[in-house]
Amino acid sequence: MKYAALFSGGKDSALALWKAQREGLDVQDLVTVYPERDDSYMFHKPNLDFVPDIAESLGIELVKVETEGEKEKEMEDLKKGLEGLEIGGIITGAVASSYQYERLKKLSSQLGLELYAPLWGMDQENLLNELLEDDFEVIIVSVAAMGLDEEWLGRRIDKDCVKGFKVLKQKYGINVAGEGGEYESLVLDAPNYKWGFEVVEGNIRWDGHRGEYEIKRIKKRD
Repeated sequence: MKYAALFSGGKDSALALWKAQREGLDVQDLVTVYPERDDSYMFHKPNLDFVPDIAESLGIELVKVETEGEKEKEMEDLKKGLEGLEIGGIITGAVASSYQYERLKKLSSQLGLELYAPLWGMDQENLLNELLEDDFEVIIVSVAAMGLDEEWLGRRIDKDCVKGFKVLKQKYGINVAGEGGEYESLVLDAPNYKWGFEVVEGNIRWDGHRGEYEIKRIKKRD
Protein backbone atom coordinates (compact mmCIF):
# COMPACT_ATOMS: atom_id res chain seq x y z
CA MET A 1 0.00 0.00 0.00
CA LYS A 2 1.23 3.46 -0.89
CA TYR A 3 1.06 6.47 1.42
CA ALA A 4 1.14 10.24 1.16
CA ALA A 5 2.87 12.12 3.97
CA LEU A 6 1.56 15.50 5.05
CA PHE A 7 4.78 17.50 5.12
CA SER A 8 5.67 21.06 6.10
CA GLY A 9 9.43 20.82 6.52
CA GLY A 10 8.97 21.14 10.29
CA LYS A 11 10.19 18.65 12.89
CA ASP A 12 6.93 16.77 13.53
CA SER A 13 6.09 16.00 9.91
CA ALA A 14 9.73 15.12 9.22
CA LEU A 15 9.96 12.75 12.19
CA ALA A 16 6.62 11.12 11.30
CA LEU A 17 7.87 10.53 7.75
CA TRP A 18 11.13 9.00 9.03
CA LYS A 19 9.31 6.70 11.45
CA ALA A 20 6.94 5.60 8.65
CA GLN A 21 9.85 4.78 6.37
CA ARG A 22 11.60 2.85 9.14
CA GLU A 23 8.42 0.80 9.52
CA GLY A 24 8.63 -0.04 5.82
CA LEU A 25 5.73 2.10 4.62
CA ASP A 26 5.91 2.98 0.93
CA VAL A 27 5.72 6.79 0.86
CA GLN A 28 4.83 7.84 -2.66
CA ASP A 29 4.01 11.53 -2.17
CA LEU A 30 4.73 14.47 0.08
CA VAL A 31 1.64 16.66 0.38
CA THR A 32 2.33 20.25 1.42
CA VAL A 33 -0.49 22.68 2.09
CA TYR A 34 0.29 26.31 1.31
CA PRO A 35 -2.10 28.55 3.28
CA GLU A 36 -2.46 32.20 2.34
CA ARG A 37 -3.24 33.16 5.93
CA ASP A 38 -0.53 33.33 8.57
CA ASP A 39 -2.99 32.07 11.19
CA SER A 40 -4.13 28.85 9.54
CA TYR A 41 -5.91 26.59 12.04
CA MET A 42 -4.36 23.43 10.61
CA PHE A 43 -1.18 24.12 8.70
CA HIS A 44 2.37 25.39 9.19
CA LYS A 45 3.26 28.56 7.23
CA PRO A 46 6.90 29.69 7.78
CA ASN A 47 9.48 28.98 5.07
CA LEU A 48 7.37 26.66 2.93
CA ASP A 49 9.26 27.93 -0.13
CA PHE A 50 12.03 25.46 0.72
CA VAL A 51 9.89 22.32 0.86
CA PRO A 52 10.57 21.56 -2.85
CA ASP A 53 14.31 21.51 -2.09
CA ILE A 54 13.72 19.12 0.81
CA ALA A 55 11.46 16.91 -1.32
CA GLU A 56 14.27 16.65 -3.88
CA SER A 57 16.70 15.59 -1.16
CA LEU A 58 14.19 13.02 0.11
CA GLY A 59 13.58 11.74 -3.42
CA ILE A 60 9.80 11.87 -2.99
CA GLU A 61 7.29 13.51 -5.34
CA LEU A 62 5.85 16.76 -3.97
CA VAL A 63 2.16 17.58 -4.25
CA LYS A 64 1.26 21.21 -3.52
CA VAL A 65 -2.17 22.11 -2.18
CA GLU A 66 -3.13 25.77 -2.04
CA THR A 67 -5.71 27.11 0.40
CA GLU A 68 -6.81 30.47 1.72
CA GLY A 69 -6.45 28.96 5.19
CA GLU A 70 -10.03 29.55 6.28
CA LYS A 71 -11.29 27.39 9.13
CA GLU A 72 -12.83 24.09 7.88
CA LYS A 73 -12.56 25.17 4.21
CA GLU A 74 -8.84 24.38 4.31
CA MET A 75 -9.75 20.76 5.03
CA GLU A 76 -11.91 20.69 1.91
CA ASP A 77 -8.94 21.98 -0.08
CA LEU A 78 -6.74 19.23 1.36
CA LYS A 79 -9.40 16.66 0.50
CA LYS A 80 -9.41 17.78 -3.13
CA GLY A 81 -5.62 17.53 -3.20
CA LEU A 82 -5.66 13.97 -1.87
CA GLU A 83 -8.52 12.66 -4.00
CA GLY A 84 -6.43 12.36 -7.15
CA LEU A 85 -3.61 10.39 -5.54
CA GLU A 86 -3.29 6.63 -5.87
CA ILE A 87 -2.71 5.95 -2.18
CA GLY A 88 -4.17 3.83 0.59
CA GLY A 89 -3.14 5.95 3.55
CA ILE A 90 -1.85 9.27 4.80
CA ILE A 91 0.86 10.04 7.35
CA THR A 92 0.55 12.90 9.82
CA GLY A 93 2.90 14.39 12.38
CA ALA A 94 0.04 15.31 14.73
CA VAL A 95 1.22 15.05 18.34
CA ALA A 96 -1.29 16.51 20.78
CA SER A 97 -3.79 18.72 18.92
CA SER A 98 -7.18 17.01 19.03
CA TYR A 99 -8.43 19.68 16.63
CA GLN A 100 -5.95 18.56 13.98
CA TYR A 101 -6.08 14.85 14.66
CA GLU A 102 -9.88 14.54 14.65
CA ARG A 103 -10.20 16.42 11.39
CA LEU A 104 -7.55 14.31 9.71
CA LYS A 105 -9.18 11.16 11.06
CA LYS A 106 -12.55 12.25 9.65
CA LEU A 107 -10.99 13.16 6.30
CA SER A 108 -9.21 9.81 6.07
CA SER A 109 -12.48 8.02 6.76
CA GLN A 110 -14.28 10.01 4.07
CA LEU A 111 -11.62 9.07 1.51
CA GLY A 112 -11.34 5.46 2.67
CA LEU A 113 -7.71 5.93 3.69
CA GLU A 114 -5.70 4.66 6.63
CA LEU A 115 -4.37 7.35 8.97
CA TYR A 116 -0.86 6.69 10.27
CA ALA A 117 -0.01 9.01 13.17
CA PRO A 118 3.18 7.68 14.80
CA LEU A 119 3.68 10.72 17.06
CA TRP A 120 0.12 10.91 18.39
CA GLY A 121 0.12 10.99 22.20
CA MET A 122 3.90 10.80 22.36
CA ASP A 123 5.64 12.35 25.37
CA GLN A 124 6.90 15.61 23.95
CA GLU A 125 10.26 15.66 25.68
CA ASN A 126 10.83 12.15 24.33
CA LEU A 127 9.93 13.45 20.87
CA LEU A 128 12.68 16.06 21.07
CA ASN A 129 15.15 13.51 22.41
CA GLU A 130 14.36 11.16 19.53
CA LEU A 131 15.15 13.93 17.06
CA LEU A 132 18.54 14.39 18.73
CA GLU A 133 19.26 10.68 18.90
CA ASP A 134 18.51 10.27 15.19
CA ASP A 135 20.71 13.26 14.25
CA PHE A 136 17.99 15.55 12.92
CA GLU A 137 19.24 19.09 12.40
CA VAL A 138 16.33 21.34 13.30
CA ILE A 139 16.26 25.12 13.66
CA ILE A 140 13.60 27.38 15.18
CA VAL A 141 11.93 29.62 12.59
CA SER A 142 9.17 31.30 14.60
CA VAL A 143 8.41 32.03 18.25
CA ALA A 144 5.24 33.20 19.97
CA ALA A 145 5.40 32.57 23.72
CA MET A 146 6.63 34.04 26.98
CA GLY A 147 10.37 33.50 27.38
CA LEU A 148 10.98 32.87 23.69
CA ASP A 149 12.52 36.05 22.26
CA GLU A 150 14.49 36.93 19.13
CA GLU A 151 17.57 35.15 20.51
CA TRP A 152 15.81 31.83 19.88
CA LEU A 153 15.21 32.49 16.19
CA GLY A 154 17.53 30.48 13.99
CA ARG A 155 18.74 28.48 16.98
CA ARG A 156 19.40 24.77 16.51
CA ILE A 157 17.40 22.39 18.69
CA ASP A 158 20.12 20.59 20.65
CA LYS A 159 20.51 19.34 24.22
CA ASP A 160 21.02 22.85 25.60
CA CYS A 161 17.97 24.09 23.71
CA VAL A 162 15.82 21.29 25.16
CA LYS A 163 17.06 22.18 28.65
CA GLY A 164 16.02 25.76 27.96
CA PHE A 165 12.54 24.65 26.90
CA LYS A 166 12.20 22.70 30.15
CA VAL A 167 13.15 25.76 32.20
CA LEU A 168 10.55 27.83 30.33
CA LYS A 169 7.98 25.10 30.89
CA GLN A 170 8.52 25.38 34.64
CA LYS A 171 8.47 29.18 34.56
CA TYR A 172 5.74 29.94 32.02
CA GLY A 173 4.05 26.61 31.28
CA ILE A 174 5.11 26.43 27.64
CA ASN A 175 4.86 23.20 25.70
CA VAL A 176 8.40 21.93 25.11
CA ALA A 177 7.55 20.58 21.65
CA GLY A 178 5.75 23.76 20.58
CA GLU A 179 2.34 22.08 20.41
CA GLY A 180 0.66 25.22 21.73
CA GLY A 181 2.06 27.27 18.86
CA GLU A 182 5.01 28.43 20.98
CA TYR A 183 7.46 27.89 18.13
CA GLU A 184 7.81 26.37 14.68
CA SER A 185 10.78 24.70 13.06
CA LEU A 186 12.57 23.75 9.87
CA VAL A 187 14.53 20.51 9.38
CA LEU A 188 17.81 21.17 7.56
CA ASP A 189 19.03 17.57 7.71
CA ALA A 190 17.63 14.16 8.68
CA PRO A 191 18.58 10.48 8.30
CA ASN A 192 16.44 10.13 5.16
CA TYR A 193 17.81 13.25 3.39
CA LYS A 194 20.27 12.49 0.59
CA TRP A 195 21.94 15.81 1.41
CA GLY A 196 21.51 18.44 4.08
CA PHE A 197 21.13 22.20 3.81
CA GLU A 198 22.59 25.31 5.34
CA VAL A 199 21.08 28.76 5.56
CA VAL A 200 22.92 31.27 3.38
CA GLU A 201 20.77 34.30 4.04
CA GLY A 202 18.02 35.02 6.55
CA ASN A 203 16.25 37.88 8.25
CA ILE A 204 14.95 38.01 11.82
CA ARG A 205 11.69 39.86 12.35
CA TRP A 206 10.72 40.64 15.95
CA ASP A 207 7.84 42.80 17.18
CA GLY A 208 8.56 42.54 20.89
CA HIS A 209 6.20 39.61 21.45
CA ARG A 210 6.63 37.22 18.57
CA GLY A 211 9.02 36.77 15.72
CA GLU A 212 10.04 34.87 12.63
CA TYR A 213 13.31 33.80 11.08
CA GLU A 214 12.55 34.49 7.45
CA ILE A 215 15.00 32.45 5.40
CA LYS A 216 15.89 34.03 2.09
CA ARG A 217 18.23 31.42 0.67
CA ILE A 218 19.53 27.96 1.48
CA LYS A 219 22.08 25.77 -0.27
CA LYS A 220 23.02 22.12 -0.37
CA ARG A 221 25.62 21.29 2.23
CA ASP A 222 29.02 20.39 0.78
